[in-house]
Amino acid sequence: MKRILILGATSNISHYLIPKLLHQDVFLTLFARHGRQRLTELVSNSKVHVMNGDWNNITDLQHAIKNQELVFMATSQFIQANKNVVTVMKANHVNRLITISELGIENEVTGAFGEWNKKMMGNNRNLVQAADVIKNSGLNYTLMRLAWLYDQDGNEKYETIPAGQAFLDTQLTRQAAAQFIAEIVSDPEKASYQSVGVAEPNTKWAKPLFY
Repeated sequence: MKRILILGATSNISHYLIPKLLHQDVFLTLFARHGRQRLTELVSNSKVHVMNGDWNNITDLQHAIKNQELVFMATSQFIQANKNVVTVMKANHVNRLITISELGIENEVTGAFGEWNKKMMGNNRNLVQAADVIKNSGLNYTLMRLAWLYDQDGNEKYETIPAGQAFLDTQLTRQAAAQFIAEIVSDPEKASYQSVGVAEPNTKWAKPLFY
């Protein structure tokens, strides 16, 4: 049984990811602020350990990361939190990391969509620096640069855009993002050591339809 840690287990993507992972042969540790109060429906599940924790508390992270095989971070936008997670993972010899970042951190969003995205995102210097912590960590990481997110049940369509290629598609369902993550958990070699864009195919517009 594979041991998986979800940091940020109450996030919107985690909401879709957790049920998918429970269909795999895994034991989940779900880590969040007030996690046991917010994930009450999972506390008694025999395949789950729900714990309260703060990413800025090294002791909390040590308790969560010890003995895990793979860590999923629901966001990687905070520089110090990223450093904390990387440090504790390396100290505990946990090497596989999946994390979510933002599109535009590699100047990969072009055309009219690129201009719109820059206006919406503003100064993304902190996001770039936070992503660099992951990229330079020495861990086996998958850094997911996600298109603009929305919810649509039954829509798990996605495509990946390798680093260095133009990011043209505008949107992605959270359900599709969860599906991609679940596939990596099932096959940890998938998208390993990569910064990868993830978007819904055939959405090459000036902005997402829901804006």
